[in-house]
Amino acid sequence: MPEYEELLNELSDICGIVPEYYDIFGTRHEASIATKTAILTAMGLKTGNTEDLHSEIAKARLREWKRFIEPVIVFLSTEQPLEIILHTPLRENDESNILVKLALGDEGNNREEFAFGPADIRLIERRVVEDVPHVKIGVTINAIKDIGYYDLDVLYKSSNFGLTARSKLIITPESCYIPDHMDSWSDCSPESRLQPEKSKTWGLCINLYSLTSGRNWGIGDFGDLKNIGEWTAALGGGFIGINPLHSIPNMPPCGISPYSPLSRLYKNPIYLDMESIPDVMDSNEAGITIQAHDFQEALNGLRSAEFIDYERVAALKTRILHQAFEYFYVNHYLKNTPRAEEFRRYAEAGGKVLDDFALFSALQQDMNTDCGSLSWRNWPEEYRERDSAQVREYLDSNTEAALFHKYVQWLIDEQHGAISERLADLGMPIGLYHDLAVGSSDGGFDTWIAHDIIADGMDVGAPPDDFNPTGQNWGFPPAIPEKMRASGYEFLITTIRQNMRHSGALRIDHALGMFRLFWIPKGMNPEHGAYVKYPSEDILRIIALESVRNSSMIIGEDLGTVGEDVRETLVRFRMLGYKLLYFERNYPDPSFKMPARYSDLALCAVTTHDLPTLYGFWEGRDIEARTCLGLYPNDEFMSRQISERRRDKALLLQALKSEGLLPDTFADDQPDKQDMISALCLTIYEFLARTPCRLLAVNLDDMIGALDQQNMPGTIDAYPNWSRKTPIAISTIMQNRSFLTLSKLLKKNHR
Repeated sequence: MPEYEELLNELSDICGIVPEYYDIFGTRHEASIATKTAILTAMGLKTGNTEDLHSEIAKARLREWKRFIEPVIVFLSTEQPLEIILHTPLRENDESNILVKLALGDEGNNREEFAFGPADIRLIERRVVEDVPHVKIGVTINAIKDIGYYDLDVLYKSSNFGLTARSKLIITPESCYIPDHMDSWSDCSPESRLQPEKSKTWGLCINLYSLTSGRNWGIGDFGDLKNIGEWTAALGGGFIGINPLHSIPNMPPCGISPYSPLSRLYKNPIYLDMESIPDVMDSNEAGITIQAHDFQEALNGLRSAEFIDYERVAALKTRILHQAFEYFYVNHYLKNTPRAEEFRRYAEAGGKVLDDFALFSALQQDMNTDCGSLSWRNWPEEYRERDSAQVREYLDSNTEAALFHKYVQWLIDEQHGAISERLADLGMPIGLYHDLAVGSSDGGFDTWIAHDIIADGMDVGAPPDDFNPTGQNWGFPPAIPEKMRASGYEFLITTIRQNMRHSGALRIDHALGMFRLFWIPKGMNPEHGAYVKYPSEDILRIIALESVRNSSMIIGEDLGTVGEDVRETLVRFRMLGYKLLYFERNYPDPSFKMPARYSDLALCAVTTHDLPTLYGFWEGRDIEARTCLGLYPNDEFMSRQISERRRDKALLLQALKSEGLLPDTFADDQPDKQDMISALCLTIYEFLARTPCRLLAVNLDDMIGALDQQNMPGTIDAYPNWSRKTPIAISTIMQNRSFLTLSKLLKKNHR
């Protein structure tokens, strides 16, 4: 093997690039030299020749020794007292004259200082680094600290030398939050855990945007969420699961996916219940606009349309929001009314990141007009850096425009929080169950403020699988692991914390991403990507800390090619797994698992937005759609899926019969197909209710008989992704007696 290739492989290994992977079909894929080179370059490393590689390897090998202290140190709360590790040059005769001072400040600005002399310092290792003697030493803080975030200031002195530095110290719990009524699993034997008492909860999962009602503006909103939440609580449900509410462009075809947001930190104003906003109701201008014939005509058109028109809905809501803001600004903000004080408290609590988002949103609006681009990467160069002179000058001239965007996020937070409080008052043990996307679009707010940790020239995706035989490219960039650590995980912490706001549970999409992400160099097919490792222990501990502090359960979406080591680690941190009926099999045998064999620390469901609904699965609607869209690589692959679907339906009926839920005479050839599938739907959910899974998610689309799935992976505008409305209005859904029947079945199995 040539020297260059050997060195490249060595550097790749140091940087966490996994040399090979096996796809779901068992096919081995080796990371090519081109892939490794592209990934290392995106990490900011030089790979032009052997000299560059030697230099980068040496820097990586010595990084620990050349850092006086790590930028972030993550301890478990049980790992106390805390030993702080330092690396420093050691001059002759210094050992007897060393002084180390630590100052530890918490989030309440309380500060405690510690001093250490030679007798208090543990010498761990000596090494010569670039011809200079160094030592690795440890000093122990003999004080027990609560979980949380601390600033650690370090002063090192010897007779010939001195160093100062600051690090972030994070003390975390051992595991994530689990509500008391669901926590009996930790004390149960494996046998008793199969029939836990008072530890299981069911809820309704909806695509909020898809809800139809006579009162919304052509897209499901917080008013609809409140109504369906109250109804679910009355049925005995413990949570409402919703799609990500992240900020998106609201512009088809690429700007309407909730999983490709501009920002995961802030939410989409399109979900606002406009006629519940006090400033809309109080503004004469907004009232006149809404009542105008052309406006009402537009609203009626949006309500009656077959699919959601994000762009037009957003335009109408934005128009009214500007009028509401003008009323608020003149009648509240400038007069310092109690309502203005509430807004100021929200803005102050939002801090710099909210300031930056408001500034970005104002800039984006103007730049889209001037440059025709929403992506900050296409803006004039002087506006691409948050702290440039031109950006500061823009803010000085557009403070009111930026204030508008803070105001909009405040309205969202008000309505969102009110729903969460209402569900808690109704006795829902979990309430809102949120969904966190894997990443953010390359040209959005998150990459604008965090582009120092983002890998340019890379996309995140997934290897080939059963539903995506050529792999997937999700079109957003990954964070660079080493730069995440160097930044003290600041952006990760902010993202997790923001998404736990008003949340009783948080689903982390693609949980494998906490361990490794599939990087795809731009211009390459997904199958030529490679996995890159992440500091999973630190990431999981931080998520556990935020989970406990926010009383929010964590569900890790662990579908696909996820190793047992990952699932075992999620269990150790008490993160619920994500179990889908379609995939819970007795592999390599394709038969379905019986309820008792499901994991107890998990959420179970039938399907997701990326997979066929129960009705669609039974009718083969997804296979039909994929065939029409040309998504199968060949006819043989399609024929195999048709054959496997026929087999799977028979196996599922067999599992239901084995559990005594269907008579042996039941067959998939009854004359009234719709009634047959409806009865089968209830039976399948009763089957899942018998599992020991802590949470059961009931898919609204399954219960109302929807045939078509919300998203078809591998398509952009060939399929109406994210635009399907529920064919039945909420008011009609609430009269559907199937839900009452379901609630009784679930109540029987969720004591």
